[in-house]
Amino acid sequence: MSTEDVAQAEQVMETIEELVSMAPRATGTPGGERAAAYVSERFQRAGLDKVWVEETDSFAWEPSLAELRVGGEQVACAPIRHSALPGHEVTGPLGTGPDGIDAEVVDIGAGRVRDHEVAGRIVLFDLTFDMSLWAMLPLSEYIHDPARTMLNRDALGSRNPYITSLTRTMSEAAAAGARGVIGVLRDYPESLSYHNEYYRRTLLTLPGVWITRATGEALRRTLREGTRATLRLVAERRRVIARTVVGILEGPTAETIMVQSHHDSIGAGAVEDASGTAEVIALAEYAAARARAGEPWQKTLMFVTFDSHFTGYQAHRDFARRYTIDPESPYRLALNLTVEHVGLRARAGADGGFETLDHSEPRAFFENVSPAMKLALIRAVRRHGLGATSLLNASLLEFTLDGMPTDASFTFAAGVPTISLVSGPLYLYDDADTLDKIDVDQLVPVANAFADLMVAADARPPGRLGLIPRRLRRHLPRGRW
Repeated sequence: MSTEDVAQAEQVMETIEELVSMAPRATGTPGGERAAAYVSERFQRAGLDKVWVEETDSFAWEPSLAELRVGGEQVACAPIRHSALPGHEVTGPLGTGPDGIDAEVVDIGAGRVRDHEVAGRIVLFDLTFDMSLWAMLPLSEYIHDPARTMLNRDALGSRNPYITSLTRTMSEAAAAGARGVIGVLRDYPESLSYHNEYYRRTLLTLPGVWITRATGEALRRTLREGTRATLRLVAERRRVIARTVVGILEGPTAETIMVQSHHDSIGAGAVEDASGTAEVIALAEYAAARARAGEPWQKTLMFVTFDSHFTGYQAHRDFARRYTIDPESPYRLALNLTVEHVGLRARAGADGGFETLDHSEPRAFFENVSPAMKLALIRAVRRHGLGATSLLNASLLEFTLDGMPTDASFTFAAGVPTISLVSGPLYLYDDADTLDKIDVDQLVPVANAFADLMVAADARPPGRLGLIPRRLRRHLPRGRW
């Protein structure tokens, strides 16, 4: 390791490979439990002063049958995860039962449910990815893209796979009396491995299945008025344990810099988020080694990896209550640093699969920090060559949208100044998120940039790390959870 590098790329990649070997690392699975134990062991080996695992109730939604027949013909499909869910706390068998539901199909395309008569029917709709990179430009305070891999028409028109029309369509269809839905993955490669999140504020009460774009086109060529479909979806929801791994490097005060990611995944989860977890481990090792080398930290450092990212963020919410809202918390979180998704750019390829390109997926630092910390962030981005990177002012999100679309959302909404790195590659929720998608050349630069931020924050008064001074923040309304 050189004097300037937090770690070697080979070391970080080895950590990623070890995490991927445990997949699926879903909440409540043996792989998820092994991943938490692995992070805990790595934190201990790094030499952190305290390491523990916190447990929170979460839920596992597990399908056993997903089948679709239209006009008597079998149609390849996959379940819409967390669908047929009547309540947030519900457990037990869910879905249509093995006999399924039989109803007429109504095709709404990418339109709105309100423009169609859907009562008693199965709604066929196009899933749209609703946030393009273009849409983020108004929030941009700074863009570093010397190679122009982000500031071009192709990249700016790309859309992330997690802000979609699913919850809107499902809610409207249920309210209008529909019996089920068929979602066409219109903006996606020919894959049935799209694993949507559990959207904690919107129940997907109707049973539903995904079909690919090509399957949807073929189906629509045969649809006639009165065409009927039989949809079968059987799933079970279990209460399970989500595990949050916490490691502390004690400083002389309770003022704390928090560094986080999440270790769970549905599939291989190389970029989402073995990459982020590996970076947090590397930063913990760097911080402890720096202290042992005679460069003590002035603040306490907290390293955290979360579970429940795909099952409702129960671990994140519990953590935020315990360490930001509870006045008895032993740690005063002065700054949150979140790292996610060190991945290569991808798009739908001519062969119907994912085409991986040789440069970084466009990424952004959502932040609501002071001018001095913004300047430190810009310097870190430039110094370490984080191309295709923008800084997005998250202050508006804090008080209007009750959070940000990253793993930092709950501590951010609870009032902790935040710098959160995230990107939205097309494969992020797919089984195609494999080791070949890791942006290996950026593993060390990203770690180095976060190390610079830790050092810069450590040297500043804790009440002045945020855009709004801490003494004023206590009087501001907090976001809904």
